Amino acid sequence: MKTIEVDEELYRYIASHTQSIGESASDILRRLLNVGDGRKSENVASVAATPAKAPAAASAVDRVRTMRELLLSDEYAEQNKAVNRFMLVLSALYSVDAKAFTQATESLHGRTRVYFAGDQQTLMQNGTHTKPKHVPGTPYWVITNTNSGRKRSMVEHIMQSMQFPAELIEKVCGTI
Repeated sequence: MKTIEVDEELYRYIASHTQSIGESASDILRRLLNVGDGRKSENVASVAATPAKAPAAASAVDRVRTMRELLLSDEYAEQNKAVNRFMLVLSALYSVDAKAFTQATESLHGRTRVYFAGDQQTLMQNGTHTKPKHVPGTPYWVITNTNSGRKRSMVEHIMQSMQFPAELIEKVCGTI
């Protein structure tokens, strides 16, 4: 296997065409270029001719790309615990839109528990054995002693509130 260097823009383009979790850059390029049957894809030629998107659309595309890049990252792939993947996803969601993340977490709580708070003490006061952890790169703490299904449900709620595409929400939740 050979190693090649690509610039950030090209890397983001490749990552944005991921169709399944764990798909390698080689797999993506083979599909885009139709290498297996000897034809070049017309998609590649049309990329250069595509007009620039409006700023709002570009922002939405960047948010999606950021989440897809997280799923493809070595750091994410190396995580062997759902709680660690959960924390990385929360950090990434906050980084793409802190205001929307804040709004989404304000309405997210259990029957007797608060799931997100600005400090560890608040979470500990609203439930026993909550195992609060600080979400890296954010002012938030989150309870972590929930099962994987609840973690997926929390991420799904946040991503839906942030208006991510359903397909991406499913991919992200499927990795937790």
